[in-house]
This record gives sequence, structure tokens and C-alpha cells, in this order.
Amino acid sequence: MTIEHKIREHLHEEAETMECPPAISKRIEQSYSHYLQRKRSEITMKKRLIGGLVAAAILIPTAAFAAPVVIDMLTRAPMTSEQVKLDEVGKAALEKLYSAIPEAKSFEIIDASYLGDSSDSTKKVQLSIVLQEKGGTGKKLTLHTNGITGEIQDLTQENWEPKEKALITLPDQEIQAKVDQLIDKLYGNIKDYEVAMEQMDNPNQKTFILNYTKKGSEGFEGGGYQAFVQGNTISLSPVAPAPSNKEVEGYFSRDGKPDYTADNFLNDEKLFSLLKMSPTELKEEIAKGKSVVEVAASKNISKQQVIDVIAKTQAERQLQDGKNKVTISDDLLKQMMKAVEPKVLRVIEHKTETEW
Repeated sequence: MTIEHKIREHLHEEAETMECPPAISKRIEQSYSHYLQRKRSEITMKKRLIGGLVAAAILIPTAAFAAPVVIDMLTRAPMTSEQVKLDEVGKAALEKLYSAIPEAKSFEIIDASYLGDSSDSTKKVQLSIVLQEKGGTGKKLTLHTNGITGEIQDLTQENWEPKEKALITLPDQEIQAKVDQLIDKLYGNIKDYEVAMEQMDNPNQKTFILNYTKKGSEGFEGGGYQAFVQGNTISLSPVAPAPSNKEVEGYFSRDGKPDYTADNFLNDEKLFSLLKMSPTELKEEIAKGKSVVEVAASKNISKQQVIDVIAKTQAERQLQDGKNKVTISDDLLKQMMKAVEPKVLRVIEHKTETEW
């Protein structure tokens, strides 16, 4: 997403010296919660935005999101264009891009980096590549790929329409057609999907969100795509199929609102297996005023066992592409688990303020 990418790039540059008050993280979560509450009738979009927020909270290396700071464990390191072309993941990503958009072959790589272990360049979590038309102006492509599987996690296409007739000024049908075409080029089978297009509440700049879901499926249970259109930019991301378990919403409230971030953490099949409870049974116990830690203790399950189960699931979601199971080194998995532990603790120790 365009705004996300700009924020991420800026934060990467400033991460070493940046010190953010602890209240910032809570303020961000509250802002998203308020927005999502207004959109409550559109459950699918809400879940995906929260999922993206959780992903950012784990991966973006700044004090504003992570505690402890992820930059202490994972570092973003620059790469040259030659290093990208020689790197297995980078080479595969470029081949996929060139196959979908042949015009990009003439573009030059103006920026590239990877997020991972700075002491071992083979341990990459994410690879980022920015390509632009030669000359420094005009069309531009930014892609972020899974550093292990090589899957393209998101792609941003900028300035592919004339400045005098920017993408966002086109009729809705033409905007959708542009996004349809991009999805079909990158992933194919666009006819298998149906789309819901909506203008977002953004007083500063007109923005559309387009959710592509498989025909005949409920929400993103069959996977799909999500695109944001703003200015002269399309930001596109594949959405992995929703977990097979029947998820429950609104486990508890925070600041008078349902805490959807908590839902993302607690809808975990391994957690339900550990507690030997269904999602509905866990929600009923929480509604009685118990924390997840207390529910676990009543079953002789320790707090650390609960933390480990949830943190592992969250870390694996970030390190895998949602389609292919891949081997992850124990060291990298432990680093990611440690990064998300404080957020897990905040969820499992909280007691609901209101029954939902």
C-alpha cells in the first residue's frame, strides 16, 4: 500500500536514532479500531486490515511498533542491483515480474534491500526491490517478496497513467479494469474472482479499496487479492486463504471497543488444542471476566506455554507465504517469536471490560 510503503521506507532510514513514546503504539491501534468499528458490517475487510497491522507490528523495525525493538534482532541491509540479480530469491522475483510485465525489463533497479540477519545474508525474511524507467522519472514498480519462498507479497505500480489524467480521476469502472488487468498479468484467473470496490474515509486524498474474493466462497476463505488505489498508484497484495477453523469475533473489549487485534492472536488452532477448548468455549470463559492466562491456569497450563504457542503461529505467518510450507531455521523463528511476545502478553493478560 502506497502510504505504508512510504512510511516503511522512512522508518527504515530513521530506525537507528528514532525513539518513540510507548503511547504511540496504543494510539495507532485505537485509530484502526475506531475505523474498523465504523466498517463493522464488512467483516472481511476489517480482518485483513488488522492482519496487515499485526504484520507491520512484527516486521517494521522501529520502537513505534515493536517492543523489544525488532531492529535489535533483524536488520534491513542494502543490496546492489547486481546482488539482486545473483540472489536466488531476487532472481526469481524479477523473472516473475518480467514475465507478467515485459516492459519492466528495460527498467533499472534504483533501490533494493533485504530484512534479515545482518551476520548471515542467507537468512532473509523479506526482499524489497524498486525499479524505475531509465531517466529517474516516470513509471515505477516496487515489490516486496517473501525472503524464503520468493512469493511476491505486494506490488506497487506508480505513474502508469499520464499526470494530466491520473488513475484516481478515471471512472470507477476504468479504475477496476486497470486493477483487474494487473492481477491477471501477475497471477492469472481473474475470472474466478468477484470484486467489491469501496471509497475509503480519507479526507486528505481520494482512496479506493478493492477486495477480490473467490466466487462462491465466503469472504477470503478461498484466498484472493486486495488492492488500494490512490493518486496515480495501485498497491496490490495477494491474500492467503483464511484458516480452516471457525473463527470467533470479539473475544474481549479494550477502551470500550471490541479488540480485533486480540481476535487475530486468539483465533489459533494450536491454542485451542492446547486449552482443549473450542473458540466459542474460550470466548464464554473470557466473557466471565477471566484472562486467557487464568483460563489456561485452570487447566494447569502455564503462561509461557500459551505465549509460545501464539508467538510461534504469528511468526510462522510472517515467514511463510500462506500457500507453501517451507523450512524455517530455528534461530530465525526464535527471533521473530521473541519480537512478538510482548504483544501476545498484552492480549492474554487482558480482562474484558464488557461482554460482547
